Amino acid sequence: FKRFADIDSIDIEINTNQVDSIIETIKNISGTFGGINLEDIAAPDCFIIEQKLKEILDIPIFHDDQHGTAVVVSAALINAAKLVQKNLDELNVVVAGVGASGVACVKMLLSYGVKNIIGCDRSGAVYKGRPDNMNFMKNWFAENTNHDKKKGSISEVIEGADLFLGLSGPGTITVDDIKKMNKDPIVFAMANPDPEILPHEAGPHVAIMATGRSDFANQINNVSAFPGIFRGALDVRAKEINEEMKVAAANAIAFLARENVPDEVASAYGGDRPRYGKDYIIPSTFDPRLISVIPAAVAQAAMKSGVARKKISDLELYKDQLTNRLDPT
Repeated sequence: FKRFADIDSIDIEINTNQVDSIIETIKNISGTFGGINLEDIAAPDCFIIEQKLKEILDIPIFHDDQHGTAVVVSAALINAAKLVQKNLDELNVVVAGVGASGVACVKMLLSYGVKNIIGCDRSGAVYKGRPDNMNFMKNWFAENTNHDKKKGSISEVIEGADLFLGLSGPGTITVDDIKKMNKDPIVFAMANPDPEILPHEAGPHVAIMATGRSDFANQINNVSAFPGIFRGALDVRAKEINEEMKVAAANAIAFLARENVPDEVASAYGGDRPRYGKDYIIPSTFDPRLISVIPAAVAQAAMKSGVARKKISDLELYKDQLTNRLDPT
């Protein structure tokens, strides 16, 4: 938070795993803070906690494992789909992992018009009426995805997919699975530190490959998003971080990757100036342009959607002030 957005943050550990106790504790200390970032709370508890806090508090409540991940995944997919010349509403998507980040990513992809999504967990494909290993969020997932009620393992339902989105663990898919996908497949294997399939294995068989790691091309990491989202939200004293603000952040990140990297930014890429393409679909987490572009987009969306309590009259001046104020290098 401090390095990427000049936000003073305090790490508060709550020594309980009881949902009601966590909610009550955060409610009671919330008056001290401009916003709350929830961290490392497992599904399905994270959904209950976030929703309840959003109902009772008038400051931004944000679970970065959910929404930060969803924002950067959306940004990367916007550009990946453009490069392989596929429309978002025509993509067939298979998601490995139906936890916090998986559900949030799918919700955001649906808002971008993606229609054909199948999620898989340890019990295989999630579908409406599945009798085992379900909870209220998986029931929501089943209601809103896999409309053909496909069943089976990930190796079975991945046939004909355009995008594999991995939010699970290592070794989830194989090269043979990728070969079953549609022409020019996109693979986002985001499990850390070990992705669902390694780039050197998948690389010859995919059009675009991304992971959550910084030592491979196309790192999709939520640190690219959530500090800047909070900066913009705090600067307009937003009551919440809504869908419009998240979409604005994703669009801003995607746009940056399509822009030429200026000379003064090249140092963030080790001196190289990457060009938009299959090995550069999303900016580096150290790209200094993120610190001005994301907050400005988020602040503008907050003002337009009516959740801002403070107005920024000159967004270009605001971006210049952030650029001069912050230096992540």
